[in-house]
Amino acid sequence: MENNDVMELLDMLFGMISEAWGVPLGNDKCIIEREKALHIISDIKSALPTSIAEAKRLVAARDEFIGNAKREAEAMRKSAEEKARILVDEQEISRVARIKSAEMISSAENKAAEIRRIAGEYVDTLMRQSEETLAASLGAIREKRSNFRGVQEARRPAPSNPQEL
Repeated sequence: MENNDVMELLDMLFGMISEAWGVPLGNDKCIIEREKALHIISDIKSALPTSIAEAKRLVAARDEFIGNAKREAEAMRKSAEEKARILVDEQEISRVARIKSAEMISSAENKAAEIRRIAGEYVDTLMRQSEETLAASLGAIREKRSNFRGVQEARRPAPSNPQEL
C-alpha cells in the first residue's frame, strides 16, 4: 500500500467516527461499527510496514547511486592518470596532462559531492514525510483509542450499592 492508501483509510475512519450516531447524554461519544473500524485499523497497520519498506528502499537506492558515482569518479581518475602517463615524454604535454587530470578529478569529485547532496536531501525529505505520516497516523489512532475507551467506560453500569463508590 502507498502513503495515499493509508491516508484514505484514515479519512474513512475519521468519516465513520464523525458521522456516527451520538450516544444520549454523551456529547463526545458515539456508536460505530466495531468490526468495520477494526478492519480499517488493521489495514492501516498492514500499510505502515510498506511505507517503512519504501523508505528503506529509497535509502538503498541512494547508497547505490552514490556508489555508482564514486566508481565513475574513480574510473575517470584512473583514466586521467593513464592519459597522463602516456604523455610523460614531453614536458609541456605532461604539464598540460596534469592540469587536465586535476580538473577532471576535481570535476568528478564536485559532481559526486553534488549527487550525494541531492540524494541525501531527497531521501531526507522522503523519510521526513514518512515520519510525519506515521506520527499523524499514530496520533489519530491514539486519539480514536482514547475515545473508544471513553465510550467503553461510559457503557459500564453504575454501582448499585452506594458503599461501592
